[in-house]
Order: sequence, then structure tokens, then C-alpha cells
Amino acid sequence: MHEFEISDKGYIELNKLLKVLGLVETGGEANIRVDNREVKVNGTVETQRRKKLRPGDVVLYKKESIKII
Repeated sequence: MHEFEISDKGYIELNKLLKVLGLVETGGEANIRVDNREVKVNGTVETQRRKKLRPGDVVLYKKESIKII
């Protein structure tokens, strides 16, 4: 499991996280992956592209697992 530390804003949006970590090449691709129900947050399929992720959330995409800290 990888960890991702969020900034002072207190959250990061799901589509931005996928792009920042290089799991997708573009923001558009991130949106498509979420729309296609390929991403889980805390064990549940997530359909909100801009879901606000906060410390303690766990994102699963393909075989990558990311814990927000």
C-alpha cells in the first residue's frame, strides 16, 4: 500500500489524485476511469469524479492501493 500526504487544503479530489500519482495520463482519462466504475474508495465503487479524499481514505485502482494521510 502506498501513502499520499495531502496538502494544507485538507483534501484532494479523486481525479486529481489519479493524475498526480501517474496512474492515468490525463485528467480526462481519470474521469473516464471513475465513470467506468474502475475506482474504489474505502472498499466501495466511487462514481464521483471529484470526490474529496481526506486522511484515512483508501483508494484502490487496478492493483494499486493508496492510503491518504
